[in-house]
Amino acid sequence: MYSRIAIKDQIREGQLFSSRAIIALIFIILTLLAIISRMVYLQILSHEHYTTLSQNNRVSIQPIAPTRGLILDRNGVVLAQNLPTYTLEIIAERVNNMDQTITELRQIVDISDDQIKRFHKQLKHKRRFQPVPLRVRLSEEEVARLAVNRHRFPGIEIAARLVRDYPQTSLAVHSVGYVSRINEKELGQIDPSNYAATSHIGKLGIEKAYEQQLHGRVGFQKVETNVLGRTLRVLERTPPIPGQDITLTLDAELQRTAKQALKGNTGAVVAIDPNNGEILVMASTGDYDPNLFVNGIDHQSYNKLRTSLAKPLFNRALQGQYPPGSTIKPFIGLAGLEDGTITTETSLFCRGWHTIKGDDHKYRDWKKRGHGHTDLKKSIVESCDVFYYDLAQTMGIDRIHDFLAPFGFGRKTGIDISGEANGILPSTKWKRRVRGKPWYLGETLIAGIGQGYTLTTPLQLAKATAVLANRGHSVQPHLLKRATRPDSAPLEYPIDHSTIINMIKEDNWDATIKAMEDVIYGRHGTARRLNHGQPYRIAGKTGTAQVFGIKQDEEYVEEDVGKHLRDHALFIAFAPVDKPLIAIAVIVENGGHGGSVAAPIAGAVIDQYLGGQP
Repeated sequence: MYSRIAIKDQIREGQLFSSRAIIALIFIILTLLAIISRMVYLQILSHEHYTTLSQNNRVSIQPIAPTRGLILDRNGVVLAQNLPTYTLEIIAERVNNMDQTITELRQIVDISDDQIKRFHKQLKHKRRFQPVPLRVRLSEEEVARLAVNRHRFPGIEIAARLVRDYPQTSLAVHSVGYVSRINEKELGQIDPSNYAATSHIGKLGIEKAYEQQLHGRVGFQKVETNVLGRTLRVLERTPPIPGQDITLTLDAELQRTAKQALKGNTGAVVAIDPNNGEILVMASTGDYDPNLFVNGIDHQSYNKLRTSLAKPLFNRALQGQYPPGSTIKPFIGLAGLEDGTITTETSLFCRGWHTIKGDDHKYRDWKKRGHGHTDLKKSIVESCDVFYYDLAQTMGIDRIHDFLAPFGFGRKTGIDISGEANGILPSTKWKRRVRGKPWYLGETLIAGIGQGYTLTTPLQLAKATAVLANRGHSVQPHLLKRATRPDSAPLEYPIDHSTIINMIKEDNWDATIKAMEDVIYGRHGTARRLNHGQPYRIAGKTGTAQVFGIKQDEEYVEEDVGKHLRDHALFIAFAPVDKPLIAIAVIVENGGHGGSVAAPIAGAVIDQYLGGQP
């Protein structure tokens, strides 16, 4: 029997092999074409794009913070400066585990919980490639410990930075202000590119008002880095433009004298050069160290300042509103002269009280037995209340308002820092608008002695005194004297010598100012203790403002009243009388008598300022 043997179909197998080989070849060719196409796209068509990406991985642009301008007093005393210090910073994009990194860093240097909270808050508003400070003002020992462990912490940097410092601490804190970290609200208001390398901004006073001038313009540098992000070399650099140095009108030593003269009392002193509006002194008690705020004040310290009875954060010179008391009398007396209601010869008999016809209420004088026959001069020298009750009753509140308004009462002076209060200069329209009630004659009488609704700030009172000293010429109170640019001449503050009261007769100015002179040099002057043989003459007016009302059948006895309820002591003055160089206003809260408490403070400032004057 024969077995069957299968015969191979070589032709068919050859065709099958050929078809498979062709398919494989086509696949290979297509793959090669795809690879070649991709290479053409990457290396030719997209060459510029990927070259840029490669370059960006190797080259980065870093912002350079400008140096903040200095703040100086009029004599060159440094009030705000920049001190070099080391700062621990973290670049987020180079850190894999931020919490673990911070935990390990706390084992090397002291980092508080508040500092960590501030770091995370800033981290949200910074780009991941920008350094964010975690700890500032590192000691040399801390820098050394971090340098030894530097290899363990990719993304951390020890940067040399300039930190704001206030060498005079609290001396002029309410005028100079301070800088602190930029908050979320401020981030929406500033130019982010110009503040790319800056973490602080002016918060109060001059630091805030002239932030743009003090800050300067940011610079940039293009640097080459390795794979770890470390800088290898600087390829290109655009230097920053430093901020302008600002010179203030303040006199630091005069400011120190004013604060020392206050002797722990609560109050304010403002002194102005009536020739140009330069503020020589703006002192407010209740001090604090602005350096506490630069790198973030802790909650305990801030609460202590906020809850202190002295209210150290409150700028009394700018924001405190007080009844002007008897310091208003020269202005109202001048109003009566100019209005024709009285003359220098007009006299009335002061019995110690004044009444309105048909009303048995007695408006009492500070002197229980009265002043007897009193004319304008005597009413200012001895501060007779009854004379001004009668004058105010005759003139009426609206005529008083219209005359006092040009002196600056009841409105902001427009000083070049923020936070100024308005004060109140009442009128019938004002009361109807604000209180919704009619005006009463009794309110006019007490307005005549600077009580009732009338309120003024120490700055307003100093400006009004300067206008009086200048016989109607007014200048704008300001703190900026000049801003020094590194590339040009200093920018001086523009002085506007404007006349706002030009209708008052010269004889009326003379009579009022002569009476104010006799407040110091007259035999019965309420500030005669200031007369100690100076080579110049001072004109002034004392004032006492009630803090609370006294019933008709009661008598005010200072010793029986708590310190916080005692009268405020006030004093205004200018000197020399013939050519004024300084006008000053002093308010001592609950100080009692203007002549014995406030006047000596003004005298100390005037004596120091004019001590070298011929």
